[in-house]
Order: sequence, then structure tokens, then C-alpha cells
Amino acid sequence: MSEFSREVVELVWGRQTGAGAAPSPFRRWSQGFVFSETERTALEQFEGGPCAVIAPVQVREEEQKSLLCSTLSELLESACQSQNADPSQPEPTKDICHPQHKQTVSSVCELREVVLSLYDSWRNKFGVLLFLYSVILTKGIENIRNEIEDPSETLIEPVFGHGSQSLINLLLSGRAASNVWDGDRECSGMRLKGIHEQASVGFLTLMESLRYCKVGSFLKSPKYPIWILGSETHLSVFFTKELALVAPESPSEQARRVFQTYDPEDKGFIPGTLLEDVMKALDLVSEPEYVNLMKSKLDPEGLGIVLLGPFLVEFFPDQESGVPDSFSVFHYNGLKQSNHNEKVCYVEGTVLLLGFEDPMVRTDDTPVKRCLQTKWPYIELLWTTERSPSLN
Repeated sequence: MSEFSREVVELVWGRQTGAGAAPSPFRRWSQGFVFSETERTALEQFEGGPCAVIAPVQVREEEQKSLLCSTLSELLESACQSQNADPSQPEPTKDICHPQHKQTVSSVCELREVVLSLYDSWRNKFGVLLFLYSVILTKGIENIRNEIEDPSETLIEPVFGHGSQSLINLLLSGRAASNVWDGDRECSGMRLKGIHEQASVGFLTLMESLRYCKVGSFLKSPKYPIWILGSETHLSVFFTKELALVAPESPSEQARRVFQTYDPEDKGFIPGTLLEDVMKALDLVSEPEYVNLMKSKLDPEGLGIVLLGPFLVEFFPDQESGVPDSFSVFHYNGLKQSNHNEKVCYVEGTVLLLGFEDPMVRTDDTPVKRCLQTKWPYIELLWTTERSPSLN
């Protein structure tokens, strides 16, 4: 194995003591991008593991070939663009990996032509891994290592073959950050990297409902109404055609996001000493006399804290969301055994978004619902099938 190939293998699978990747995870990842026979645009996943690549790629319209290749091209382009944050610098070249060769392209149009020409390769037994290696080559091995916090972390977990959060973030945002919050954070002198801009496709996780993490707005509020849903061991996709869900951020939504960056532990309040910083970040009047007046008003008992709720009411009152109370949604799970009759199909449903003051119409208490409640706390779901779709 060449030095270059060894670096790719170690980044994905870890340092090997034998002839290559551990046989069980490698076998589970050895599949192409294959469409379901019962749902023309639903990609099938044969075994646990490669959902970390298959779920972000999932397409949902007609014309399989062009859409699959268009999606792969966009993900490669995202990985390439994230190398170069300075718009004044020339656009970097892009590497396309093929079983027999490595190819460099110099434009987005050329990239899409090459990806389309490799359609049969993406569909073959090793298509998913072929695409993953292409992303790594496009991004650059050293760039990925610099973005991952733990230098010993691999993109694929070596025992069970699950994709790491760094791999998921690489495909969703173009950066292999290890965390899901907005921006970077300092902790005990360490810089913990998060997501730096709004993603095209979002991410919600059951782990947040269990309070293991807090997903930031850049992943919770993507450009398109599509969200990857994460359980402990699997990824599925939730999407809708309701574009109001991804309308530009309202002033109150921006205020909530900024406020929460000063409340990293999600306590619902900040120290009163940080109120001036929050007001400055939101371009509010931040003269010391006015800030002190607001401190007294927002903290009448002198507890030294400012709660999120009263802060939003004071500075952003009566701002109604343009999101409808009800709309159609779909859920996709690529594993046959997780679908009714072992046929990979989209499950259609209807969402009801209730206000906190509304009486709860409890429809279910499933992992899918608990995952979605991390974005919409008062969501209710009515599925057209007899059983709710599976998150696993």
C-alpha cells in the first residue's frame, strides 16, 4: 500500500495492525448507491454503518441518474469550498477518486461532468466508499485532520462501523468539526470546533432529547426543509415541501440564537454581566446607562441573571412566525428491516405545531417525535401508516 493510500485508510478506518480495514465494518460499507425497487428515489442501505454517507445523499425527486450525480457533485463542491474561506483567493482544484486513478478538475461544470461519467462506479459494490474517498481527496487529508478535535478519531468507528459526527458534519457542512453547536467554543484552554455557517441540509439528534448535546441553529435551521435524524446507531431523513420552515431568520430567531451562544449550557439565562455583550451583538442600543436600566427591568429581584423569555418579550415582542400550524411531511429510512414489509418507502404524515398554551393532543411518544421535539417542542405527528416510522 502506498503512503498516500495508507493515510486515507488510517483516516477512515484507523491504524491497521493487519492487512487493511477490520473485515466486518468494511463488509457493511461495501455497497453502492442503490435505489429501492418500491420507491424510485429512495436509496437502500443493506447493513448498519454507511447511513452516514447514504442519508446526506438521499434524493427525493425523479430522474435517478442526474439527481444522484448532482447531489454527489454538490457534496464534493462543499468539501472543496470549505478549504478556502478567502473569496479573493483562486478556487482550488477538485480531486475525483476512481478505482484505477485520481482525477483533478478545475471548475464546477467539469466536476459535474466527471461525476456523471462515473455513474456506474457510484452504483457498484464499493460506490459508497468510492464517494467517501473522493470527498476526502477533495477536502484534503491534512485539512480534515486539522478540523477533527481528537487526532486519534477515525471517520468510521472501527468496531461497529458507524460514521462519526465529524464525518456527518463533513458531508453536511463541508467541515469535519466534531461538535454540532454554532461556532467554536473555548473550554479549559481548548478550542472546541463547531458549525460555522447555515447548512444546506439540517441535523437533529435523539441525543439532544437525552441532554447529551445541543444542536445549534446552523444545523437546526438549514437552507432546505430536509433534516438528517440521528439515533444512537443510525441516520434517517425527515423532509417536507413546506418552504416556510426555512424562511430567512427572523429578528427574534436571531436574538434567540445569539442569546444562546452566551448560554452554552442551555440553562435559559445568562449572567447579567453579559447583557451588554448580547445587546451589542444584536445591534441594540448598548449605552451603559440603558444597559443598566434594562438589567433592573429584566432582573427586578436582583438575582444577577437575565432570562431568555423576558429578554425576547422586551426587545422582540409580538413577532409571529410564518410557519403554518399544519403541513405534510415524509420520513425515509434506508434499511429494509426498518420498513414495513421490508420495503424501503417514504412514510407520509401530517405535522401539527401547537403553541405551549394549547391543550396537548398526544399522538405518540416515539424516538422520531422526541428527536423532532428538539426543534419543535410542541410538535404532534399523524402518520398514514399503522405504525410510526423507525429512527433505527
